[in-house]
Amino acid sequence: MKILVVEDDNSIAQAVAATLSQQQRCLVDIAADGQEGWELATAFSYDLILLDVMLPKLDGMSLCRQLRQKGDRIPILMLTAKDTSSDKVVGLDAGADDYVVKPFDFPELIARVRALLRRGSTALPPVLEWGDLRLDPSSCEATYGQQILHLTPREYALLELFLRSPRRTFSRSAIVDRLWNLEDPPQENTIKSYIKSLRHKLKTAGAPSDLIETVYGLGYRLKPLESETSHPESTASNLDEMQQEILSVVVKFREVFTVGIGDRLAVLEQAVEALCRGTLDNGIQKQAVREAHKLAGALGSFGFAQASQLAQEIESLLEDKNGDRFTYCLRLCQLLEELEEQIKQAPDKANLDRLFLN
Repeated sequence: MKILVVEDDNSIAQAVAATLSQQQRCLVDIAADGQEGWELATAFSYDLILLDVMLPKLDGMSLCRQLRQKGDRIPILMLTAKDTSSDKVVGLDAGADDYVVKPFDFPELIARVRALLRRGSTALPPVLEWGDLRLDPSSCEATYGQQILHLTPREYALLELFLRSPRRTFSRSAIVDRLWNLEDPPQENTIKSYIKSLRHKLKTAGAPSDLIETVYGLGYRLKPLESETSHPESTASNLDEMQQEILSVVVKFREVFTVGIGDRLAVLEQAVEALCRGTLDNGIQKQAVREAHKLAGALGSFGFAQASQLAQEIESLLEDKNGDRFTYCLRLCQLLEELEEQIKQAPDKANLDRLFLN
């Protein structure tokens, strides 16, 4: 679960965030004013907002109204120092779902949060299950069969994310959006590391090694149950429309790129021939360097990792005017030949996976 706390008192905000993280294993973002709260709430997906009433830049009542006018139905729990019926009425009329008065008891606050999260997830069962995999949000316990899974908080959150949308394929960016806050961005291979660790723990408990499967070019998801795999043609329909659109666009532009690659190689061949003859001028050299640089970036982006490295080396050699010309010519000819051979091959699936899952 991901919660946004909009509170200008840093001590309260940090205490609430720590309590929610430890007791509910929630990921918490903090906004110090109403304007920042609005920007975060409209940019990211949250399961709940804890919203103070008295805020700088944009007060809590106005922020709540703006979210409701926008059509956002996310549960909102108001925090305020005013304990009067009129204030509560104003807050509830603004669109808040519940109202807590400061100073509040943290156990009560957590109970209110749990109640709102349940209300916001009425379509979800209290215990999340997928085959023999079971996760109980109330006790924060996950099991496979009869085996308890000993998960880190992040692994637990990742597993819960999959179980709450078991038929959805999550890209890396979607996972980062849901499970990391703005102050703790993950490194490039962090998602892969958590997926690998979670798969290992599931396998140790008796689960199939591919219970969390990779959908190449799109992301990760729970492997469909046997009862759902009788119609392979339905796989594409389970993918998010946005993911399908992204994939089709990338495939389209990869084809466009491949069609025009011959012209770029011709520029490189022209430059190498001129270098070998001793007639390479600055104009041809600069053009060849540009084309090699563009090739290196595009080839890497479309899954041709080895070809990209070859283009980078060609670019580096063409930029360097010092050294033995014969040695340069020999090496450049070898690199061009290897580059053309690599481009004839299909894009590497592992590198396409890395591209699309970012």
